[in-house]
Amino acid sequence: MAATTHPRDALFAGEKAFPVLAACEHFAGSEKLIGKAMDLHVEYGPVFDITCDCEDGAVTGEEREHAAMVARMINSGRNRFGRAGARIHDPAHPAWRADVDIIVGEAAEKVAYITIPKATHHEQVAEVIDYIGNAARRAGTSRAIPIHALIETHGALRDVFHIASLPHIEVLDFGLMDFVSGHHGAIPAMAMRSPGQFEHALLARAKADIVAAALANGIVPAHNVCLNLKNAEAIASDAARARNEFGFLRMWSIYPAQIAPIVNAMRPDLTEVADASGILIAAQNAGWGPIQYQGELHDRATYRYFWAVLEKAKITGMALPAEAMQRFFQD
Repeated sequence: MAATTHPRDALFAGEKAFPVLAACEHFAGSEKLIGKAMDLHVEYGPVFDITCDCEDGAVTGEEREHAAMVARMINSGRNRFGRAGARIHDPAHPAWRADVDIIVGEAAEKVAYITIPKATHHEQVAEVIDYIGNAARRAGTSRAIPIHALIETHGALRDVFHIASLPHIEVLDFGLMDFVSGHHGAIPAMAMRSPGQFEHALLARAKADIVAAALANGIVPAHNVCLNLKNAEAIASDAARARNEFGFLRMWSIYPAQIAPIVNAMRPDLTEVADASGILIAAQNAGWGPIQYQGELHDRATYRYFWAVLEKAKITGMALPAEAMQRFFQD
């Protein structure tokens, strides 16, 4: 194998590519807030995605106008990095098809993803996915629009492995607040906050099942919001616990001040990034055969792990060693 073979080709040939997504997903419901989030991309770079919210953002009776605004913002020049998606209404709501018709009909090439909320079984998710695909074809594109599925009902959690295996699913999101509410008071309100959200047995089970289903199917698990809007330490603590204790690779933001603490907490350790760069450079030089690095043996199994570290470092805006950038991230 040529020494210049890229890690993606050397280590994952023939496999479904794991999505490389920003570690933060920021929700915004109004035109003003969507625009503000898009403007923040200029300052931060594409270290977060923007979810334009039709479900909670639209005024009752003005759902079509709201969807048209979302499509317009996604198509606008303010969407500089093309990382704006949309959460549509849930499958039981009469507006979800119109959301899809308008947003996909007008922005099929630019919408980054569609988020499906509050499904109660996998057949609902499959129906919406099929409808989105048909809408994309009607819009004249062969592009498969990525799908994010919110797991926030008893039925969705029951079917989570089935949902994760559906076509075009890119992310499984955990909807903590609706999930807690669906327990009719059996889970106390304190479990919507930390530390309860990580320690209550029913929530820990739900989070672990969602992450396991996502990763087993090669998709990204995304953690719920932090209710604390401005305390950077509390926000970062939630993100770190979600990442380190449960394996979530992405987290929601609902307020601009939450974005930076989430991204920073989701970043890999600097020492590990340096090791990943050194190991992968040496491995590429060795044609991806086994190597010794600082007295340790490394082979393709550890190379795959360290490649994930480098990809996460890059997408979270970390500065990588110049040689690693030149070798691995010039495309």
